[in-house]
Amino acid sequence: MRRTILAAFLLASSAAATRYPLTVTDDLGRTVTLRSEPKRIVAMMPSHTEILFAIGAGDKLVGIDEYSNYPRAATDKLPKVGSGYKPDIEAIVALKPDLVLADESASSRLTEKLAAAGLTVYGGTAQTYNETFEKIAVMGKITNREVNATKLVTKMRGDLNALQQNVLKLPKVSTYYEVDPAPYSVGPNSFIGALISKAGGQTIVPAKLGNFPKLDPELIVKANPKVMIGLTLDDAKKRPGWPTLQAVKAGRVYQPSAEERDALVRPGPRLAVALRTLIKLIHPEAVK
Repeated sequence: MRRTILAAFLLASSAAATRYPLTVTDDLGRTVTLRSEPKRIVAMMPSHTEILFAIGAGDKLVGIDEYSNYPRAATDKLPKVGSGYKPDIEAIVALKPDLVLADESASSRLTEKLAAAGLTVYGGTAQTYNETFEKIAVMGKITNREVNATKLVTKMRGDLNALQQNVLKLPKVSTYYEVDPAPYSVGPNSFIGALISKAGGQTIVPAKLGNFPKLDPELIVKANPKVMIGLTLDDAKKRPGWPTLQAVKAGRVYQPSAEERDALVRPGPRLAVALRTLIKLIHPEAVK
């Protein structure tokens, strides 16, 4: 423990102020150059918004996407400028941002649209567990909040490790996590899949299907999970072949609260909230 604390202190102490111009590469492989410290930022994903507030850069935000709602006292006061798939480009441009944080999704083409409008855009968000911490570090560097980002990552890892200790000796429970009724779910290498594993569960989705795949419903029936998360028991009972599944018969089908779901689907500062929620649902006997 003493070594961990010392390492964290040295890491934080070694993080100097960001030097500008700063050039970084985003998740689309684009080179992004910031001539000076950004003062006016638009965040187009809730995870970006939460990270900026958590590292003390929330005062730089001049606009956010319509789904950003945490911390609510702050996000309620900021202009909403659409979403990744339906951005209000004119409203974003009117805010005169010197940096826009977008996602890297080729399907939304958000980064491309914003760059075409003449804006400086960083496209990227975490898909895996470790990428969450990497993105926090990147956000810290971009906004000249490296020390705060390092402290946040250290605290998050400590909180997550402490929670995981409660389930280390418990058996793995097969788990189906529903992102969308299509149904889309989570692979073991996604950040949600990793959290399920840390909570003492095991996603039924094979890694070869990817991080957030659309599933053949038959795969779910064959997997016969013991726990289902992301839908209601009534919904599960209405789907073909599902009434006989272990989770449905045992009533272990759970719909997290809106706040819990937000924490679960956002790769950001509230990973510990997400993990505690999953432990509560997968191994309720381990919740303290």
